[in-house]
Amino acid sequence: MYQPVIGLEIHVELKTKTKMFCGCLNDPDEKHPNINVCPICLAHPGTLPTINKKAVEAVLKLGLALNSQIPEVSKFDRKNYFYPDLPKGYQISQYDQPLVLEGELNNIRLRRIHLEEDTASLIHGEKGESLVDFNRAGIPLMELVTEPVIKSGEQAVEFAKELQLILRYLEISDADMERGQMRIEANISVSKNSELGTKVEVKNLNSFRSVKEAIDYEIKRQEQALEKGGKIKHETRGWDENGRKTEHQRAKEEAHDYRYFPEPDLPPMDFSKSDFVDFKELEISIPELPAQKRERFIKEFSLKSEQAEILIEDKNLAQYFEDSVSELLTEIPGNDKNKNIQLLFNYLASDIKGMANEAGITMKDLKITPENFADLVTLIIKGEISSRLAKDILKEMNSTGLDPRQIIKEKGLSQISDEEVIQKAIKEAVEENPVAAGDYKKGKQNALQFLIGQTMKKLKGQANPGILRKLFEDYLSR
Repeated sequence: MYQPVIGLEIHVELKTKTKMFCGCLNDPDEKHPNINVCPICLAHPGTLPTINKKAVEAVLKLGLALNSQIPEVSKFDRKNYFYPDLPKGYQISQYDQPLVLEGELNNIRLRRIHLEEDTASLIHGEKGESLVDFNRAGIPLMELVTEPVIKSGEQAVEFAKELQLILRYLEISDADMERGQMRIEANISVSKNSELGTKVEVKNLNSFRSVKEAIDYEIKRQEQALEKGGKIKHETRGWDENGRKTEHQRAKEEAHDYRYFPEPDLPPMDFSKSDFVDFKELEISIPELPAQKRERFIKEFSLKSEQAEILIEDKNLAQYFEDSVSELLTEIPGNDKNKNIQLLFNYLASDIKGMANEAGITMKDLKITPENFADLVTLIIKGEISSRLAKDILKEMNSTGLDPRQIIKEKGLSQISDEEVIQKAIKEAVEENPVAAGDYKKGKQNALQFLIGQTMKKLKGQANPGILRKLFEDYLSR
């Protein structure tokens, strides 16, 4: 029985105002090529780099969040290789003295986190030509390396998803895989004993689905090759999205191939001197992380784990939920706390989140404030508006930004509790749907719900649901 061993190398573009070693804008949304460039990131002779302190602090912040070790001294190195997207002929990276050592996430040990500069972008044309866009050259790029302790594609995805969440919570990267802001490479080997097998690196993993499928495919490929008496090559393979398979790219480089040596133009970073980085301020700036928030939401709000996960996946959605619940419990304290929170969650997860997704906006851009949303849920709980009417009011709230009581007043949407008005609508609904009325009298409860729905339509969703049901049952029992 073969045992797979997997280690991940995850590159993340950091969200800083400027590039890593110059003052050019770090703008991933720039569409025009070669706009955010200067002699430094274009590698003109005689230019000198300077360290982007904010990028260094971002990596250290992640290290602190993952309970890693921060060495007293860290330095940059030159990683030498030649490729069209590397203007200098070397990359400023880190080798033997990275910013962060060790740490843990999802019970997976980390080896290191270091900082380097990103390469330029290659644009391949239809006629075989390749163009170079240097807008990306020099963007701060963090690389996190795990120990080879991961056992499956699924476990790798769980780790990568949690890391993506943490990066977003710390606000150091948007970590959008589709936009190349988070890129994953997997080192995979299989063995029948405790010794590690021959490692194969798989690149081009630009989605969580690709990570899982590529790892699972590569494990199976290596096992089948060994079973047939073959040998595994130490190589770099790419993931073919269309063929759903890995394929050979090149022989794998070793560290000595890059001829690392200390970057002579940048001084070592001495963290024992407080004037360079304020670690107390960094620690204070670390928010409640996803794992902590997940546990608290389940305990404090009696949510199911899958409900908590829906909220945790979006930091702004989690904050919106918490702000709304705070307002709701202020307006309606009492013994039905958990029931009321569940009602609020249901409207948030379906209606509110659905409206934001449909409009292509974030929760921050939503016109419905947490206070107004909580007020709407309060009206539902008190029976002042029906569920049907609430959905219509929500749409109006999102369109106008008004609070629900203003909308009810201006639109004349106050709930109908007049029994004569409701009884008239009931009579019409029954006369128009005699089969459903007959079915209810035969014991089919679903027929009553249908008739109530028809009556609600007539009353534009404004009937008091409690009064409506009672009057319907009285009417049909005659």
